[in-house]
Amino acid sequence: MKKILLGAAALVAALSMTAPASAADLAAAPYTKAPSMIAAVYDWTGFYIGLNGGGGSAHKCWDINNAGAGTITAFREGCHDATGGLVGGQMGYRWQAGGWVFGLEAQGDWANLKGSNVSAFFGPPAVTNQTKIDAIGLFTGQVGYAWNNVLWYVKGGAAVTHDNYNGLFGVVVADKASESRWGGAVGTGIEVGFAPNWTVAVEYDHLFMGSRNNNFVGVPGSVFTRIDNVREDVDMGTVRVNYRWGGPVISKY
Repeated sequence: MKKILLGAAALVAALSMTAPASAADLAAAPYTKAPSMIAAVYDWTGFYIGLNGGGGSAHKCWDINNAGAGTITAFREGCHDATGGLVGGQMGYRWQAGGWVFGLEAQGDWANLKGSNVSAFFGPPAVTNQTKIDAIGLFTGQVGYAWNNVLWYVKGGAAVTHDNYNGLFGVVVADKASESRWGGAVGTGIEVGFAPNWTVAVEYDHLFMGSRNNNFVGVPGSVFTRIDNVREDVDMGTVRVNYRWGGPVISKY
């Protein structure tokens, strides 16, 4: 009996010594630092190509300089606005330095800007001076500032328009002229990157196309009829969608 009691006491003592030792031997859970936040920073650098569409208005003023056999000095025939839609495309390249964005772009649009006014020079029966711009081109540089995927920019450079002029006797074309006219352009726009490589923008441009003399010829035939000096300025607003080669740069901060 005494041996049994001694064995039980020894077992209890052994268990009481083992339990604390096991708890002390457990390693503390390792601490893992949370990963740094990763944010996508939009990079505007790269080539892009896109489509645009909108509307425009060309303010035209006609001054007759010569009619038939006699010379007439700058008699004002009147002004009108040639309005309508336009659609086309653009392509260019941009590079970004910090928040600043620089670029070069070429744009070409088909246009249908038409307008007319009754000539103040030709008396009854009335002659109507009619204008149509059927094409517009822009070759510009850009400077802008980006707030991540939002870009505001200004642009400036050269502009070219293709103009057609008709003198209407009633509803019949009596004489006509056409020209490709070069001038200057300034504009501004806001562009937003809505997906990797895709952007959408709204843009306004003003074209300073100056004054040009145009020799009119009769219809039918090609007999000289008059010289008209036509002054022109164009305002155009477009919505643009671009696809850019490249994508957002991933940076840690």
